[in-house]
Amino acid sequence: MSLLMTSAPTRPAAYDTAAGEGRAPLLRRPVIGVTTQTLHAIEGIPAGLPDSWVMNQRYFRAVTAVGGAPVMLPLFDDDLATVRAVYERLDGLLIPGGVDMQPATYGEATRPEVGRLDPARDTVEIQLVRWAIADGMPVLGLCRGAQVINVASGGSLWQDIPAQLGTTLIHDCYPTRGFARDHLAHPVALAAGSRLEALLDAPSVQVNSMHHQSVKTLGDGLLISAVAPDGVVEAVEGTGDAFVVGVQWHPEVFDAEDPTTRPIFEAFVAASIEYGERRAA
Repeated sequence: MSLLMTSAPTRPAAYDTAAGEGRAPLLRRPVIGVTTQTLHAIEGIPAGLPDSWVMNQRYFRAVTAVGGAPVMLPLFDDDLATVRAVYERLDGLLIPGGVDMQPATYGEATRPEVGRLDPARDTVEIQLVRWAIADGMPVLGLCRGAQVINVASGGSLWQDIPAQLGTTLIHDCYPTRGFARDHLAHPVALAAGSRLEALLDAPSVQVNSMHHQSVKTLGDGLLISAVAPDGVVEAVEGTGDAFVVGVQWHPEVFDAEDPTTRPIFEAFVAASIEYGERRAA
């Protein structure tokens, strides 16, 4: 299989800013593993194209903008020993958006509303998140990534928000439905005292929304840190000291200096620096 990205992300002019105020410039940028997606899991991909692993370059640009050094992670679901060997070289783990998770991963039968699936990705991402949480490695999950964190922690998902919850608030504002990716669909209320509230320094923020699934049963060791006006869970985070944050929206879509984007990635990369330093000590 091949690893594909349409173009290489540019290196920021001042990549040492993630070291933080009062700290020396980074001697080694933290290595951030970004999981990929099976090309043919995407709707409309011709069967004749070679088997490949792909991922939107916006995630990589968001990481490099705050000092991280992102690498694409292959989906060797049949060779977890190799996945582990790659994992052990990481300082942080980013689980991006993508297709639906298999309901079997949380013990449910598949409803007809479930969309495209990527079984290899499910297997690898769940294992990576479990390793990372056990080791205290920073984890950031975006959209699907927040759901992976929850399922990897023993939680479950609503397979289709409209069908199962009956809410009138639109969460699936996909470009295929005519919405821009940066369309601010609704506000989310941030839980008082949560890591996310501290990072964004606000009781609520407006977010984009491109999902039809969400957290149902909360996983072990997690708390709900944001909810939509209709009660749909919009973010989860770990209850411990390690950085474990999953948001249901897509902050990588916005400009790197956006006040609801940069703090999330900056804190994630800063935590990855600290993790790498502790590991090397």
